[in-house]
Amino acid sequence: MSKDRKIKSALISVFSKDGLDEIVQKLNDLGVSIYSTGGTQAYIENLGIEVNAVESLTSYPSILGGRVKTLHPKVFGGILSRRELDSDVLQLEEFEIPEIDLVVVDLYPFEDTVKSGAEHQDVIEKIDIGGISLIRAAAKNYKDVVIIPSKNEYSKFSTLLTENKGITSIDDRKYFAKQAFGVSSNYDVNIHDYFSESNAKSIHVDLQKSNPLRYGENPHQKGWFAGNLDDLFTQLNGKALSYNNLLDIDAAVMLMKDFSNVEPTFAILKHNNECGLSTRSTLSDAYSAALAADPVSAFGGILIANREIDIDTATKINELFCEVVIAPSYTDDSLALLKSKKNRIILVQKEVSFAASQIRTCLNGYLVQDKDSSTETEDDFSQETIKSPSAEQNQDLCFANKLVKHTKSNTIVLAKNKQLLASGTGQTSRVDALNQAIHKAKSFGFDLNGAVMASDAFFPFPDCVEIAGNEGVNAVVQPGGSIKDKLSIEYCNKNNIAMVFTGTRHFKH
Repeated sequence: MSKDRKIKSALISVFSKDGLDEIVQKLNDLGVSIYSTGGTQAYIENLGIEVNAVESLTSYPSILGGRVKTLHPKVFGGILSRRELDSDVLQLEEFEIPEIDLVVVDLYPFEDTVKSGAEHQDVIEKIDIGGISLIRAAAKNYKDVVIIPSKNEYSKFSTLLTENKGITSIDDRKYFAKQAFGVSSNYDVNIHDYFSESNAKSIHVDLQKSNPLRYGENPHQKGWFAGNLDDLFTQLNGKALSYNNLLDIDAAVMLMKDFSNVEPTFAILKHNNECGLSTRSTLSDAYSAALAADPVSAFGGILIANREIDIDTATKINELFCEVVIAPSYTDDSLALLKSKKNRIILVQKEVSFAASQIRTCLNGYLVQDKDSSTETEDDFSQETIKSPSAEQNQDLCFANKLVKHTKSNTIVLAKNKQLLASGTGQTSRVDALNQAIHKAKSFGFDLNGAVMASDAFFPFPDCVEIAGNEGVNAVVQPGGSIKDKLSIEYCNKNNIAMVFTGTRHFKH
């Protein structure tokens, strides 16, 4: 029967020494016999604490440039021996193998080495062999052995040593074993992904590295973010990001990615959909035009710019209550002004590459797909009507088609002069989406004469082009592909409306 165990001997082999001195000192005070090798052994000796070289136990030196240090039966036998089995105990005595009650490991930083852009051979050398083997062996034998699998557990274990004087319970050991297998799993996934020749990465959520959020989508739901936001943003102000903030920020960043190489552009989002977006000659004007599309929904929204935010833009933003502002940079005076609201989240977006695939849970598994990376240009348009779009209309059609790609289906986008006038979002019919967009545009005083319309999917009937045409829309972009495309084309020809097909559908669910 499992019971409390007193730590009498320990094997320590770590990469990160930060915080290790406290553990080693406490083990020494408790009379624990310590084994170590290489840099860890030298570190402990420099603390003035007695340490036994692993080589004195195995009678083998560290070989192959340090690749083989602890891989030996006298090490793993002492870790894996089952204390309650007489046969195991007898074999330890026969081969003069000491029991090892504690293993402390911190693996080579493989993931960080990859991120640093190191040469391939340097990355290969950071694949830990002995350390990962020690972790798995000690965790497997958690009934008798304590495993500390990373520097992230140093503090918790140090507290445990102080409180329990070197005695661990089965619950303590099982907790650390669970952490250990998490470390092992994540480590192997990162190695697998490095060697993967495709863009698809393994599905693995490392809860040990997850950041707990205040709550999930709603207060009664727990939430976590599994990732490193510091790789993408520098937060300059404001409270911690929430689950809903993160969803909106993701939508904002993906949207602005399609406007990264154009004139100053500003977008305002709410519940993952853009409620305002405009491109202008100055960022200040772009913000004003984006806000005009829906100043009501903009309250509490997510704001994102594709340029440095200057004081003129910041002055206008400061008049609005918003949750988050995102930009590649800020002038000093604009940042000082925006930080005057202490809870306003201000993010500097860094230049990074994004995963080429996306994953979502579905039923008892996952759905994985390539991201919708298609962004059609005028060169991709196929003119289907007698009337061809003007140069200005083609610009607006490209603009609207980018927006429709990032809006929840079914959707219709109405735009004019590189400004979102309104969109119908998440409707069960395309006609409903169009009527919603028309009503919204008119409610904010927009004149639809000369506007363009974009649809995320084809029109199965000519009703949408008829409704839009009656409101003054005179250019349309859609994927095409309906067996009844001819009906929409005929209506446009009769009513002097230009229509182009892209051949690419942009459903978003």
